[in-house]
Amino acid sequence: MKKYFQFEELGTNYRREFIGGLTTFLAMAYILVVNPITLSLMDIPDLPDAMRMDYGAVFVATAVAAAIGSLLMGVIAKYPIALAPGMGLNAFFAYTVVLTMGIPWQHALGGVLISGVIFILLTLTGLREKIINSIPAELKYAVSAGIGLFITFVGAQSAGLIVNNDAVLVGLGDFTDGNVLLAIFGIAVTVVLMTKGINGGIFIGMVITTIVGMITGLIDVPGKIVDSVPSVAPTFGAAFEAYGDPSFFSTSMLVVVLTFLFVDFFDTAGTLVGVANQAGLMKDNKLPRAGKALFADSAATVVGAIFGTSTTTSFIESSSGVAAGARTGFASVVTAGLFLLSLFFFPLLEVITSAVTAPALIIVGVLMVASLGNIDWNKFEVAVPAFLTIIVMPLSYSIATGIAVGFIFYPITMIVKGRTKEIHPVMYVLFVIFILYFIFLK
Repeated sequence: MKKYFQFEELGTNYRREFIGGLTTFLAMAYILVVNPITLSLMDIPDLPDAMRMDYGAVFVATAVAAAIGSLLMGVIAKYPIALAPGMGLNAFFAYTVVLTMGIPWQHALGGVLISGVIFILLTLTGLREKIINSIPAELKYAVSAGIGLFITFVGAQSAGLIVNNDAVLVGLGDFTDGNVLLAIFGIAVTVVLMTKGINGGIFIGMVITTIVGMITGLIDVPGKIVDSVPSVAPTFGAAFEAYGDPSFFSTSMLVVVLTFLFVDFFDTAGTLVGVANQAGLMKDNKLPRAGKALFADSAATVVGAIFGTSTTTSFIESSSGVAAGARTGFASVVTAGLFLLSLFFFPLLEVITSAVTAPALIIVGVLMVASLGNIDWNKFEVAVPAFLTIIVMPLSYSIATGIAVGFIFYPITMIVKGRTKEIHPVMYVLFVIFILYFIFLK
């Protein structure tokens, strides 16, 4: 085992790898709660049951996808990087595809499955890296920041911090409401923990907020802590059912699949490079075993879609495990085992409410908008498409629309500026695709 994971070459041991894997799990364990709540649209009242995914089944799918993805990353690519259904992608799945576009969640899962298969093919042919390199860095940063704002808005809305206001569209919620106050408390606690640099600060903040909620009677006390694993039957294989419906093969689904592809493209690439660089695993500014890492990510997306969850991707929270000492794929194997163990703690997680998960969404949003600093705002031809990408996402309540607007304006501003040689041909293809998106869908 030591030889396979190259413990001696990387100066590590079982203890450091276990602590690193545990730290990564604690840092990203919030996804076990946030993802089921997001995909089941629990924070949106008065919706038909047909629009909601089963909470328990999504919980199982989340844990299984995270476990298998992390295991593949650890064993095949040998990186201390864990995977799980991605934040932002799950919000796009639930709030844009299902809630706004009115696409059945079974069809959305079918789109995730197709994107996963395409990922595998692109990875095996080496095209995935080439396509990633064709998108300008400024737009990659803008997409990340825009999703961060969108997630923050979703979190604030779900907790009642932001509510509908007929006069100005949105306004502050009722700060005398117990659940709103609990969410504010959770934000404050999580901010303190994260500011102090405590590993797993988001997860620990959720635990503290949940305990306070139980003490104050705002959250139900679970009848038991450990129980049998919920049934995954309501969502397992639903992705395949979509292909039997002729309405699945539409322009809207094409846009959905492209968005899943695009967002995961850069989410994964950025995480892999960032964490590998932090761990000192980069060689000559290149990522060794990049193909194997991307394959693990792609395969995990396919598995997750079959079980019933949105796109599975590499988590930047893996950096906390690296900071705790993780250097090899063994740490990811440890994280995978902990995700499987979490399946038996469903009763404990089932009582969590939006007041508890909102702080996690908001803090993740803070982390994602850090990419704003990498955009050259002094170049107007770059600033315009980047800004539009960022701002349109929360204002239109659609990640896809934000990407579409930004990618339409980028070629225009660059051509006017006389920088046509810097525009990759792929960007012209995307320009046409997103123009058609507005013509046929908007």
